[in-house]
Amino acid sequence: MLQDHVRTSAYHSAITFNGPSLFRDRLVMDVGAGSGILSFFAVQAGSKHVYAVEASGMAQKMQVMLKSAKSASGARNPYLADRITIVSSKIEDPSLLNKVPQVDAIISEPIGVLLVHERMLESYIYARDKFLRPGGAMLPSSGTIHLAPLSDAALWNETITKARFWQQDSFYGVDVNPYFAPAFDEYFSSPVVGCFSPTTLMSDSVIHEVDFHTVSMAELKEFVIPVEWNIKYTGVMHGVAGWFDLAFVPPMSSLHQGTAPSAVYMSTGPQSPATHWQQVRMLFKQPLAVNAGQLLRGAVLMKVNDQRSYDISAKVIALDYEESVQTSDEALVQLFETKKSRARTALWYLHEQIYNYSYAGESLEIPRPEAANMYLPVDQLLAESAAPAAANAQSYVGGNVDTTIASVQGIPNSVTDFVIKTGSSSMQI
Repeated sequence: MLQDHVRTSAYHSAITFNGPSLFRDRLVMDVGAGSGILSFFAVQAGSKHVYAVEASGMAQKMQVMLKSAKSASGARNPYLADRITIVSSKIEDPSLLNKVPQVDAIISEPIGVLLVHERMLESYIYARDKFLRPGGAMLPSSGTIHLAPLSDAALWNETITKARFWQQDSFYGVDVNPYFAPAFDEYFSSPVVGCFSPTTLMSDSVIHEVDFHTVSMAELKEFVIPVEWNIKYTGVMHGVAGWFDLAFVPPMSSLHQGTAPSAVYMSTGPQSPATHWQQVRMLFKQPLAVNAGQLLRGAVLMKVNDQRSYDISAKVIALDYEESVQTSDEALVQLFETKKSRARTALWYLHEQIYNYSYAGESLEIPRPEAANMYLPVDQLLAESAAPAAANAQSYVGGNVDTTIASVQGIPNSVTDFVIKTGSSSMQI
């Protein structure tokens, strides 16, 4: 994960940019410290002392780094000497309450696929409740889950082909058809982790924000994401795509007087540089035909399981716009029973994730939705040629963002971090 440049640079920027305002002369806790890299960044940012909590054998390896910082025969990273205490324990160990003081800031990388996989966020929140002083800072400060309708015939066909292997009457003389039904269920309940083209998205995403300063443990363990997707293309929806963003914005209450926070953001979405988290695609057992202009309404429920992950259940139905306006949430429940051909339900197990690395990035050609078997309304298609080219710069969901570099600005006191400004946005790397 250290080689994930997007991730590591985001954390480095968030910590070092907030050095003068947040970390200077402060006590810090690093939850799940691993290699200790975030603890080292915190010391670089001026922290008075860092408590690095790590339950695995990496705690001993961190000790090697700290020992080398005090070596008489040639110290490496001498600025680390006597600035970090390694706590070889789970954060939930009750004895830590008498060993570790209240801290001014908690840093951690407790993130998994779709933000919540591995359930490390629960340890992060436990640390907040037990060790963070009132008004202190959490970095990252929040995470946002994105969900969007997906059209990906290639992935769906690949998945059904795997299941159909079991539809054989004589596999070396054995009828293996009894295995088909459980294999079909397993393949289509397994989220597919890997990057994909943003042009396969049929709508803008809906979001669910998790504020790490305020979220309760109960709210982490079970939550509902209401869905209302405005379908932009006629085509076939094969499932739901997901990713997440992270924000690093310390609250004003945590800062030294007279200073301001430095906000850093990171996205794992399909339009952003790839990270080791990538994205996730969750397939329907039966694809759903949709028309441009329809609304997909419903909900996605995420609930913890005993595999340190989540069960994800979804229920959506395609409605014409006028029909949706006239349908209350209560009436929507009935439509799932009376309009079954337009509705889909699904259950996915996030811990059963599989991997697909077939996406190699976008070609140099302008992405067209029909390449993904998605079709614009005729009036919008004709309008593309009728309007000036500049007006069509972002005609498609996820398409044609101006990435021409306008400027590159170095970050003070850093040889690795830069702010790159393009025609449409700025990006810290």
